[in-house]
Order: sequence, then C-alpha cells, then structure tokens
Amino acid sequence: MNLNRRSFLVSGASALALLGVAAAWPVRALAKLVRPEAAFTATTVNDALAGIGGAAETSAEIVFQTPEIAENGAVVPVSVTSNIPGTDQISILVEANPNPLVAVFSIPEGTLPSVMTRVKVAQTCNLTAVVRANGKNYSVSRETKVTLGGCGG
Repeated sequence: MNLNRRSFLVSGASALALLGVAAAWPVRALAKLVRPEAAFTATTVNDALAGIGGAAETSAEIVFQTPEIAENGAVVPVSVTSNIPGTDQISILVEANPNPLVAVFSIPEGTLPSVMTRVKVAQTCNLTAVVRANGKNYSVSRETKVTLGGCGG
C-alpha cells in the first residue's frame, strides 16, 4: 500500500475524531445520571429546590458573595464557600430568571467546598446559594440590584 503524507494525515485525523466521539458517549451518559433535569427545567424557586433535594434551612456557615449592584446582569460574579462539614454539593439559584437554578457543583470529598462563577440575572432579585451537607440542604440569600447601563436605576 502506497501511503503518502496527505492520506496518512486524513486517516489519522479521522481515527482521532472517531475515538473522541466514542470516548464522549460514556461521559454524556454519566452526566444524564447526575444532572437534576427537573431542577434545571423548573420555573419557580420552590420547584428547583425540590429538584435538588427539598427545602433548605438558613445557615450562617455559608459565605455567599454577590455584588450589591450589578452594572451588567449578563455577567454577575458570585462566589460560595461552605464551612459546613460534609459538603458535597453547591447550587446557585436566581429568583427572577425563567429557570431559577443556574448551576450545580459536585464537591468531591476532601476538597475545599468553594466555587466562583458568573451568572445571568434578569432583573433585581434575590440570589440563593444552597449547600448540601450530610444529606441536608442549607441556604443563604442576597439581593442583587441590576442596573441598566450602570446608571443605578
């Protein structure tokens, strides 16, 4: 078989693409098992909470940071740190969004339960961090005001 450089590169690229697709299937299947689909499609905060394990009691051991005023609601920085032992999940909800649950983070045992991200906030409302520890949910909420064009209105 006469294999020139171009044929070799095309064959190699095809093989790598096929391998990548085959390797992605188990990851997608695992994601469907652990992703709380009902919670992400919920349209109310209570339904979203039910989808991630039920109502949460307020806890002072959660450090939840959001800006008081967000000049751009499309990229609002939030951070959550849990000081509750046994934390295995951190979720973030935005009350005024069409789908309030915006993120769920699984926290492996032995790691610092702290996350930082940016979320989209439709309008001025409460943002809520929910921490699951030892099979129980804990939460803390903060209001963030979203301004138009950073003019404070």
